[in-house]
Amino acid sequence: MDSPHPQAATERPAGGVKLPRPSDDRLRRETAAGHWRNALLDTSLVDAARRHPASTALVDGAVTLTYSEVLSKVQALSRSLRDLGVVKGDVISWQLPNWYEAYIIHFAAISMGAVSNPIVPIYRHHELEFILREAGSRVVITPETFRGFDYAQMISDIRGKLPRLKHSLLVRTRPGSGAPSLDSLMNEVEGIGPAGDRSADDPVMLMFTSGTTARPKGVVHTHNTIDFEVRSIVKQFALTNTDIVFMPSPLTHMTGLAYGVQLAPAIAAPLVLQDIWEPRVAMELIDRHRCTFAFAATPFLQGILQHPEQGSFDLTSLRVVASGGADVPPQLIRDVSTRFRCTATRAYGSTEMPTVVACGPALPPEKAATTDGRPIGPATFRLLSEHGEEVRSPGEVGEIVATGPELFIGYLRPEDDEGAFASDGWFFTGDLGSTDEDGYLTIKGRKKDIVIRGGENISVTEVEQILLEHPGVTDIAIVAMPDPVMGERACAYVVPSATGDEAPTLAVLCDFLAARNMAKQKYPERLELIDELPRTPSGKVQKFLLRQKIVAQLEASSTGDPA
Repeated sequence: MDSPHPQAATERPAGGVKLPRPSDDRLRRETAAGHWRNALLDTSLVDAARRHPASTALVDGAVTLTYSEVLSKVQALSRSLRDLGVVKGDVISWQLPNWYEAYIIHFAAISMGAVSNPIVPIYRHHELEFILREAGSRVVITPETFRGFDYAQMISDIRGKLPRLKHSLLVRTRPGSGAPSLDSLMNEVEGIGPAGDRSADDPVMLMFTSGTTARPKGVVHTHNTIDFEVRSIVKQFALTNTDIVFMPSPLTHMTGLAYGVQLAPAIAAPLVLQDIWEPRVAMELIDRHRCTFAFAATPFLQGILQHPEQGSFDLTSLRVVASGGADVPPQLIRDVSTRFRCTATRAYGSTEMPTVVACGPALPPEKAATTDGRPIGPATFRLLSEHGEEVRSPGEVGEIVATGPELFIGYLRPEDDEGAFASDGWFFTGDLGSTDEDGYLTIKGRKKDIVIRGGENISVTEVEQILLEHPGVTDIAIVAMPDPVMGERACAYVVPSATGDEAPTLAVLCDFLAARNMAKQKYPERLELIDELPRTPSGKVQKFLLRQKIVAQLEASSTGDPA
């Protein structure tokens, strides 16, 4: 039986940060069952380049690369990183949009035994400094600029606070800027093959996720956990090298990394990237490249279905469309299935446990629309009441506790494992769900205090703590409010220190967050002034009452009801 903390030991690489490893019990169990096949993740790329060297591997705007070209760039960058002093176990952080360079960096890092650390592009000084320090990153790679933001200046601003950070590299630098560019490192050196002193049980990916706490937690995966996850999705949807993968979801999320960067070479298929979401561009890409598989959050699909020019594009090449990361309305799945004549399904998972349930082509379409699906392969879950008793009755709600070969091996900080695992090693997701008579799971809400905005998990505790420093705020609680486009947006309930014209406005609070260099996506998008927050006798804020309150207000305003 696993201990509550799945890492049996930690190792300290040259970068100086301890990384968990799988427990001996779990290693024996998953290997004996044939779930972990001890394959290194980059072997899929090497195999695809060997078997299909001239086949398209990547499409990124005007850039198209074959598998042979991709492997050449990966090997060149691996050599360059080694020449910079990067060694096995070092963390290589990259904060990039959906550009082909992200794919190259990820495979270059893992093929030399380093740890790939994707960071979402929306993060700014506050979040990036924390992650780089927490990860002990040796290298960070960012755009020079993207969408009007100067990433190079941000790195310059925070680099003096990060003594472990040895190198910062820029992608797509302006001609003549003189900035350290990644391009030459991918193209101008003789490459090297994959490092030989590696194990499939080595930590290979570190991804930070914002959950119930203000401090993001580093999720650690190995070759074996991600390899199994990718293979399970390939099997679930019968994917082959005749498929073409479309990926608008960020490559810095588990969705983009696992079902784009890792899945495409696993089946030797092309990967079509979209870096800035715009529904019309997405439809053009799907139509032009005849994409067959897409895994994206609710806003992506809604954007396409609601676009006035949707009928002008031929999207019937789509064979499988899966959606997760935010609440997925049943009608959305029905509409996708009907309009594109494809298999459409909801799916549920997390960075820690990438996919727990989904529906496949052989399962009833209505189940795919009205539930989140059934367990995939050996992945499984159970529901627990607030007293820790297993919930078995259909319709009864309990906390989802999950396990499977793809379950992560632990958090970067051992203390974050406290309370995250049951005594048998199962993972407490913090999400609530119920099952129907056929065992299909439906998500019912969250114990976790987050807002899922467009598939992005936003820690409200982090924002609350900063806004409490504003002199106009006496007390604050931020809750999720439903939104037809983004799934959820953040509503701030504030007890002001003054009333009338002296009370803080939403713009004032957002300016306060901007001064702290917080990502705009984390700003509250509605402000409600309140005399006092509802609390329990022990002093805990009853956020469920605030969520009910804002839902009622939104419903009343949509119907014209003055209540």
